Amino acid sequence: MDPQNAIAVAKATATGFAWLAAGLGCGVTVIGVGTGIGRLAASALEAGARQPEAAGEVRTTMIIGAALIEGVALFAMVVCVLLAIK
Repeated sequence: MDPQNAIAVAKATATGFAWLAAGLGCGVTVIGVGTGIGRLAASALEAGARQPEAAGEVRTTMIIGAALIEGVALFAMVVCVLLAIK
């Protein structure tokens, strides 16, 4: 195998591993976000069941929290993909 071909194969392998790592990072992010939002919704439903008069405030707080969690998840996935491109 000539040296130029070996360098090309090494670069292709490194690029493949970078995309694999980005995919794994995005997958872990999605699992974490799903778990976090699930726990948030469960706690909000439990709070609404215990105090029905506070359900509106709890719902608003839950929606804000879920939006923040999803914002962080989007940022993490963008970082994973940008690191793979570089």
